[in-house]
Amino acid sequence: MEEEEVLCYLDSVLEGEEEVFEYGDGELDPITPIHRQFKGGIEKGLEMKKLVLSGFLASEEIYINQLEALLLPMRPLKATATTSQPVLTIQQIKTIFYKIQDISEIHKEFYDALLPNIQQWDEKVTVGHLFQKLASQLGVYKAFVDNYKVALETAEKCSQANIQFQKISENLKVKGPKDSKDCTTTISMEALLYKPIDRVTRSTLVLHDLLKHTPKDHPDFPLLQDALRISQNFLSSINEEIDPRRTAVTTPKGEARQLVKDGFLVEVSESSRKLRHVFLFTDLLLCAKMKKTAVGKHQQYECKWYIPLADLTFQTLDDSDSCPTLQVLPEHELEEMKIKISILKNEIQKEKKAPKGQSRVERLRKKMNEQESWLLTHSPSIPFRIHNKHGKSYLFLISSDYERSEWRESIQKLQKKDLQACVLSSVELQVLTSSCFKLRTVHNIPVTSNKDDEESPGLYGFLHVIIHSAKGFKESANLYCTLEVDAYGYFVSKAKTRVFRDTTDPHWNEEFEIEVEGSQYLRILCYEKCYDKSMLNADDNEIVDKMMGKGKVQLDPQTVQSKNWHLDVIEMNGIKVEFSMKFTSRDLSLKRTPSKKQSGVFGVKINVVTKRERSKVPYIVRQCIEEVEKRGIDEVGIYRISGVATDIQALKAAFDTNTKDILMMLSDMDINAIAGTLKLYFRELPEPLLTDRLYPAFMEGIALSDPAAKENCMMHLLRSLPDPNLMTFLSLLEHLKHSVAEKEPINKMSLHNLATVFGPTLLRPSEAEIAKSQHITTASDIWSHDVMAQVQVLLYYLQHPPISFAELKRNTLYFSTDV
Repeated sequence: MEEEEVLCYLDSVLEGEEEVFEYGDGELDPITPIHRQFKGGIEKGLEMKKLVLSGFLASEEIYINQLEALLLPMRPLKATATTSQPVLTIQQIKTIFYKIQDISEIHKEFYDALLPNIQQWDEKVTVGHLFQKLASQLGVYKAFVDNYKVALETAEKCSQANIQFQKISENLKVKGPKDSKDCTTTISMEALLYKPIDRVTRSTLVLHDLLKHTPKDHPDFPLLQDALRISQNFLSSINEEIDPRRTAVTTPKGEARQLVKDGFLVEVSESSRKLRHVFLFTDLLLCAKMKKTAVGKHQQYECKWYIPLADLTFQTLDDSDSCPTLQVLPEHELEEMKIKISILKNEIQKEKKAPKGQSRVERLRKKMNEQESWLLTHSPSIPFRIHNKHGKSYLFLISSDYERSEWRESIQKLQKKDLQACVLSSVELQVLTSSCFKLRTVHNIPVTSNKDDEESPGLYGFLHVIIHSAKGFKESANLYCTLEVDAYGYFVSKAKTRVFRDTTDPHWNEEFEIEVEGSQYLRILCYEKCYDKSMLNADDNEIVDKMMGKGKVQLDPQTVQSKNWHLDVIEMNGIKVEFSMKFTSRDLSLKRTPSKKQSGVFGVKINVVTKRERSKVPYIVRQCIEEVEKRGIDEVGIYRISGVATDIQALKAAFDTNTKDILMMLSDMDINAIAGTLKLYFRELPEPLLTDRLYPAFMEGIALSDPAAKENCMMHLLRSLPDPNLMTFLSLLEHLKHSVAEKEPINKMSLHNLATVFGPTLLRPSEAEIAKSQHITTASDIWSHDVMAQVQVLLYYLQHPPISFAELKRNTLYFSTDV
């Protein structure tokens, strides 16, 4: 956000005006509500100019009221200054209120001259001379700006020293506009002292707009042009002086303290997760939170703690006892929230197209913001521990080793300088914390609801990535890469190559299929594998392998969505990693394409395969399950982590051609590739395992609230499946329940996680079913349509007591619910 936008936003927040009016070419007047500007239809040219002036006049009235509110306590403070118990000295009063009286008189005169021109508007009215005169008086503002920092510091020191002045400065009353129902609003002195600086920026923006809507042959045009030239020159001359990056408190060595990096991190504090805004300055790290303020009050940060960089260390593994314990939420709760957010996104898109849907869109956006913020706070699990060598330790949780490395590298780079430890006084700390609001480079938490509608929604579907090779290593090492994509405001690790042993020239040539949910970036991280058991951390989220390099590439839809592979190189720390990628959108990946040949198993109807094999369950399903149970049950993220795509394709070809050495291939193959082959088999069936015909009934059955009715319906639906489908489903159910989920403490795959992975693959709406849902319009909509119910259906059966084929068939006579 540009500084001008920040200032305008601040103003609108402080003045409590929620409505905005767009005029000109998209400039915003955050002051005047729409109902006060639309007094009839909008016409071009001079009528538009009148609207611009009306909006500015209304904001002038508010500004004058703000200046008067600032001046109101000045007289009584002056009166007490000569008594035996002064609140402030005469010198302090002069410093704090310097030039406010002069500025107030300039604007009252301007307002009184402009008002009748707008009230008696016609095309011949000229106002340029008034703006030119206003611009010529900017010297008073220059004097105010020169004194601004001292005025602010004096007011803050006086507030610290005198409780009476503190109460006065925090509760200044500003009168509302004449036609406003709200009589007064309460604003702090600090916020009001910033108003004159903000006002010059506002006036300059309005001059831009007036010129847009003033014909060049109108007498106002040259006058407004001159006023704009003066204002712009003035702004550029004071920008450096009021830029907080340059005027922040000095460091102990007398150098300017500058902001190097800031961002939102999750801190574990008092056994709970808190979203913090962390600021890295040239000599200290400051952790802050946004204060909750009443409507109309200036937004502020509150410092939670700070550590001078001279005293900051990163914890060794031995120190970890002194840190808060790591909390990790069950993954199914995070998945449920993702699904809820996707459904909300669909509702917002639907309401945008509906007439008069805007008010509902705002309510849905607010709800989605809350849910995305929750997800952002509860998803990260990688610990980033910071230690003050003279005090306590702090624990942040980060979603990616990439960010943790960035923060660590930035701090270590600053620590190479000759730093001195510093202790800030309460006033210095308050001034520094106050400056954070203006200094910050990251303004909003990274959630979808904070994005502009024009921003790219990202990619939804499957990203195919081949990691070819890497060059630039100086010494032989055991090397591997991990791949991350962004979703829901944070990055998630999606795939990992094999470790290439003892080399400076690794050639992985491994392909991965990564599911993406609104992703805009792909990150590649390169590590050296550590095999030293003594280096392992008890905290199993801690990565102890050495990061050799990291880099990211933007997922440009135009480049990625071509049918051909796109070859690229990413440079990281002197290392070059060569990779290729292409993308399949979700609407294409959802389509099931039956195999043209009936000899294979992929894309062939399940009853054709079982009949040919004379089996109850397809051979591919039995063999993959057997291999996973043999050596994949203890694998973290089994069925969730992607296998290498080339391995999966090799297994697919072997099963399709019934190669004799399938068993040998299975025993040698990476276990994630075998798990991926099983998922691919179910995904490529011509229709889902639980069939297109029964899909609507499954959706209705899972929605029943009466447990007995639900049990009756859900069991009847299983009995209604063709025998090969039912036998295969029961085999898979037994495997997931009693082999995989029982080892959840080791493999981290709960019943809910498994339901999330397999539900939408086994149970998916047919194209005819999707067509019925007219509000479903995009690929991402198709994905989230009924997805929560699909997960719930599989979870129902996973949580159900053992279901046997014979028992189900025996009970057929007792149930007669129609499907």
